[in-house]
Amino acid sequence: MNSVRSLSLALAAALSLSACTSRKAENSGFLHDYTVLTERQSPSGQPVLAWVSPALARGRYTQVYLAPSQFYPSAEPTVRIPLSTLSGVTDYYDAALRIELSRVLRVVDRPGPGTLTVRPAITQVATHVQGLRFYEWLPVTLVAAGVSTATGIRDQDSTVATEVSFEDGSTGEVVAEVVRKGIGLPLDNDRQVLSPDDVKGVLDGWASDLGQSWLTLRR
Repeated sequence: MNSVRSLSLALAAALSLSACTSRKAENSGFLHDYTVLTERQSPSGQPVLAWVSPALARGRYTQVYLAPSQFYPSAEPTVRIPLSTLSGVTDYYDAALRIELSRVLRVVDRPGPGTLTVRPAITQVATHVQGLRFYEWLPVTLVAAGVSTATGIRDQDSTVATEVSFEDGSTGEVVAEVVRKGIGLPLDNDRQVLSPDDVKGVLDGWASDLGQSWLTLRR
């Protein structure tokens, strides 16, 4: 009985730690200054870390230049996250951002006077073992949950994170920063290949929130 209890406690500690770390957005170094970021709520009600300069809210920008999104740091393809997935994520993110930004500002092909430059980065695309549900913390079921995790049959969360820098198109001055992380569609096990479709809903939500945020600033 003591050995089972010890195993249960060990599994509980390990699984709870992985569940927490998988949902924490870590700073990648892409943004200029992380110390100014504060917790906020996006128009869709999701938590974000953000900072906005008063310069962005004064209506000095009439058009927007969207820089191609990039991986930061650079991403290396794997068996579960191949190059087709990585390129598919950035391509879709660019398309979603362009659609939403074009609803609120004229999109141009280069920075310049009166232009807001948007520089997005994907800072994480990953899969993680799903966190334990409440009933799985019971001593007997905890052992079963640990076994399913160890053998790779437990459902996996697909996660993606972004950092976006907003800059003055003439001076390069940073006028806003945003850090976000989202959870995409669940994967069946640790062998299922992640596809762009698994995180498209997250990317669509980020793009929509960006457009809605700009409308709020203009009021």
